[in-house]
Amino acid sequence: MGLLTIGAFAKASRLSPKALRLYDELGLLPPARVDPVTGYRLYDPEQLEQARLVAWLRRLGMPLARIQHVCTLEAGPAAQEVRTYWAQVEAETAARRDLASFLIGHLSWKDPAMSPTARPLEIRYAALSDKGLVRESNQDTAYAGSRLLAVADGYGSQGAPAGAAAVDALKCLETDSIPAGGLLNVLEDAIDRARQAVRGITGTVSSPEEAGTTLTAMLWTGSQLALVHIGDSRVYLLRDGEMFQITQDHTMVQSMVDEGRLSPEEAASHPQRSLLIRALGRGADGTPDVRLHDARQGDRYLLCSDGLSTVVPTEEIRRVLTDTGEPERATRELIALANGSGGPDNTSCVVADVMELQQ
Repeated sequence: MGLLTIGAFAKASRLSPKALRLYDELGLLPPARVDPVTGYRLYDPEQLEQARLVAWLRRLGMPLARIQHVCTLEAGPAAQEVRTYWAQVEAETAARRDLASFLIGHLSWKDPAMSPTARPLEIRYAALSDKGLVRESNQDTAYAGSRLLAVADGYGSQGAPAGAAAVDALKCLETDSIPAGGLLNVLEDAIDRARQAVRGITGTVSSPEEAGTTLTAMLWTGSQLALVHIGDSRVYLLRDGEMFQITQDHTMVQSMVDEGRLSPEEAASHPQRSLLIRALGRGADGTPDVRLHDARQGDRYLLCSDGLSTVVPTEEIRRVLTDTGEPERATRELIALANGSGGPDNTSCVVADVMELQQ
């Protein structure tokens, strides 16, 4: 078979002539020959496989520059690149889905006080932080109040003040009134204050060492808990005897699990399991996950730094949360478990119970 005209090649490859001309200009899919007199582009039938690959990748929404890179790879690495790209798309879609769920829940929510059958709720809470058995100092910050629950896990030479500054920036949520329909804006403003506070701490460090903090916080609104999450501290929910992790770790290892490059078992012992891809600090991606959770009477929430979750099995955490009554006692027992497993890191825990308002 001889060379194909641009029209015939477009039909065979399912790419429009306009797209083929653009891909030629970008060097992505140059024709086999250009007629020196007419300027017509002519394509070799052997180029069809690459053209169809380009068409499929465009249908995935992959940017042209990345498609150009994929086309230079052998089959195995090209497949891995597509897998990595799609994992990123799914992560971004999940973040947008969470935001959509937040907005739907927030906009459709009605004040339970307007319902004569609704039972007013409150939270009973406790917070505790411990430096562990190995670290010389404690870079964690744990806070619990009548409306705000928060854990920050600092890193680097200024990790401790960075974490404390991030939590302090949210404490105004304890007293500030939230205007109707303004919860999302309030949370965005609070995160901006936390970013600025951390930048004020880490920006003064002359050392090239990275410094910053994770931040995981929940704001109690009276019947709901609004979650803000950046980093690898976690929130667990114990409901009806079942425990659920309701945050996603923002770590390199977790992204590799999401991409199918690591199993959860391999991730647990990976040497880079603490490498963050989101945090508050210099040069870090500080984009938070924001979600809204309807609270039920009897719910128990645990916010904890990775000093607990990386050394204490999930089933042991669930056992303590299930069997221990008072939040203060639960925090003590959880930290004792972490230290009993060697206490290699700082450990912070906040436990909050949702209960009927005591008149």
